[in-house]
Amino acid sequence: MKYLFILCFTVTGLVSCASRQGADAEVMVDKKTIGLLPTEKEPDLHEVTQFKGVQVTGVTVTRTGRMFANFPRWRENVPYSVVEIMPDGTHKLYPDEAWNTWTGEPQKNRFTCVQSVYAFKDSLFVLDPSSPELKGVIGKAMLYEFDLATNQLKRSWSFSDAVAPEKSYLNDIRIDEKSGQAFITDSGLGGIVVLDLKRGTSKRVLDKHPSTKAENVILTVEKKKFLLPDGKRPQIHSDGIALSPGGEKLYYHALTGYHLYRVSTDAIVKQKRNETDLVKSVENLGVTPAADGMIFDKKGNLYMADLERNAISYRTPGGDMKILIQDERIKWPDSFAIDPENNLIFTDSLIQDAAFGEQVDDLTFKIYKVALPL
Repeated sequence: MKYLFILCFTVTGLVSCASRQGADAEVMVDKKTIGLLPTEKEPDLHEVTQFKGVQVTGVTVTRTGRMFANFPRWRENVPYSVVEIMPDGTHKLYPDEAWNTWTGEPQKNRFTCVQSVYAFKDSLFVLDPSSPELKGVIGKAMLYEFDLATNQLKRSWSFSDAVAPEKSYLNDIRIDEKSGQAFITDSGLGGIVVLDLKRGTSKRVLDKHPSTKAENVILTVEKKKFLLPDGKRPQIHSDGIALSPGGEKLYYHALTGYHLYRVSTDAIVKQKRNETDLVKSVENLGVTPAADGMIFDKKGNLYMADLERNAISYRTPGGDMKILIQDERIKWPDSFAIDPENNLIFTDSLIQDAAFGEQVDDLTFKIYKVALPL
């Protein structure tokens, strides 16, 4: 996820992926030949809507076609946190104005700093890491569930300091219907948060494992090195997350990194205190492009942001990497959704142009769609 929170939550001395040789070794990857195959005819890129001066990160689409987007409170004067995008491209506050009113401190039934939205069955889940201006968790990180039929709050969960510590930043979410578990990446510290939606209990897993940590790399975005203002390389941990179509495997990827991992969801659910069996089920799937958002289609293709190529790439069920679309208008593909017409919907959050604390009044943030292969 995100350059803004890099500035606050850079972690040094991290263990990187298994391919590193020594704590200070740099992961060497040929970015021009990262395993991508020649592409078929590219689909067209279509703009869905845009937001002037308000940075969008998350987007989701319900099974009936309703679309929602969110805007983290990474700076002062963010006018709203969650909106519903109407068919004509306009938007309205969701669920209402009161929920989107910020008074400077967390309040009941008010959004603090929403990072992602996720439509699941007949509900909209809103993930709030509760870290306004990325200065650390205040109050409690929260997950809200809204009933899409009534647009009313259905359930909510708060995360303890042990599960979402001060320097955490809960990032993205996927839900496994079979087990009733929600899986959430923490890109602030690295790790995966697991929430039992029925019991309300939660835990952290793999938060000391190399697979959830940033790698020792420097990304190049829009032909510029992606660095902190002080010239140091950012460390953005477990970010993109996706469930396999059958729910058996959870896939995840650090943002500053080139390796994709997966782990058995069954092993995650059964894990209690000792992570020995869970760690055994972690698989390193090899080198991929540097990714942000990720999502599976019904065929088992895993789509992921390709930050360094102005592209969307995907991994086939056989493990081949291909480019879906490459276009200079794609600046920083962030979060993904698939609509009922089999279009990939994604936000373009311009992370590389929107540094922490800077105003974004002159920037225009867009949501795009592109047809997926039939």
